[in-house]
Amino acid sequence: MAWSLRSVVPVWVVALAGAIAVAVLAPAETRTSVSLTWLPIVLAGSVLITFAIQLALQRKEGLVIRMMASLGGALVICAVATGILALV
Repeated sequence: MAWSLRSVVPVWVVALAGAIAVAVLAPAETRTSVSLTWLPIVLAGSVLITFAIQLALQRKEGLVIRMMASLGGALVICAVATGILALV
């Protein structure tokens, strides 16, 4: 379980930092359209970081579960950020 958390949490942190950066740096008048452009890019970056972390671990056991947890959490973070930015 410790290996899982060590490889999952950094991806969530990167996704959260990217979502916050998009929210802070987007101009107020075009925030919805900007967020719909940049949040998928944040998610794509999370996918690349997930692959890099999993390749660096070199462990076969639990690879799919670790990747699903990483990308599922990043997807939820980006979806919540999209919803919040759409309402603001």
